[in-house]
Amino acid sequence: MMNLNYGRFISACLLFGSNGIVASHIDLGSHEIVYLRTFIGSLFLIALFLLTGGRFSVRAKGRDLFFLVLSGVAMGASWMFLYEAYRQTGVGIATLAYYCGPVLVMALAPVIFREKLAFARVLALIAAMFGMVLVNGGDVLRGGFSWGLVCGLMSAVMLAAMVVFNKMAESITGFENAVLQLTVSFLTVAAFVVFRQGIFVSVPPGSLLPVIVLGLVNTGLGCYLYFSSMQRLPAQSVAIIGYLEPLSALVLAALMLGERLAAVQITGAVLILGGAAWGEYFGQKTGL
Repeated sequence: MMNLNYGRFISACLLFGSNGIVASHIDLGSHEIVYLRTFIGSLFLIALFLLTGGRFSVRAKGRDLFFLVLSGVAMGASWMFLYEAYRQTGVGIATLAYYCGPVLVMALAPVIFREKLAFARVLALIAAMFGMVLVNGGDVLRGGFSWGLVCGLMSAVMLAAMVVFNKMAESITGFENAVLQLTVSFLTVAAFVVFRQGIFVSVPPGSLLPVIVLGLVNTGLGCYLYFSSMQRLPAQSVAIIGYLEPLSALVLAALMLGERLAAVQITGAVLILGGAAWGEYFGQKTGL
């Protein structure tokens, strides 16, 4: 069962890594993209959940439902900050700032979840974070401190809050967890969009297909795989393996968008992938 959960979580990270590729074909604002992807994704998950005989059982789980709602709000806020950071300062700086989130998760894990701080996983996280600096650090030096960087850092804080609150909702697991999480995230984003411009968003004809793919596959399926497995994995594992998302984004950008990788970026990618694999293997084998 643990191997299945690792497989699901890794698949979700790789799927999320293609978000930038799909979103690059959508001619809409950042908050509009997040609004549509969470709307389509949540509708898809609700329909699938009910069609497969799922029943919501959260009435007797008030405390856990409260934490799950907080997690959904944090996820919606995190995505809005992240896509705004993409728009303001570019993918490189935004991604580097966003993936400070796993560092916060690992720092909080021993305090909140009473997890023993595995030495191998700490080293792996350091390697992955250093790899991210090598991959995107040049963009930060060129861009400097800006509103876009602030948005990126806020997305990291919200990412950490999302993971922590979701893991605290212990009794709401699997498919039900994914459905509720994404639905709350949509409602959070919808409140912002409605306040700003109204409920309707006009989608250009050329953007319709990528919007549907982003909503159904990257968001609906991706969130199911992510949240149905995350609660069953150590927070430190979630923090380390999560770095496969930006790594896959980097590789896909090179393969599908023709973006060239410098030697320093390839070195960073190796550190991310090697750190994740080494930390998980030795962290589980030795418990240190």
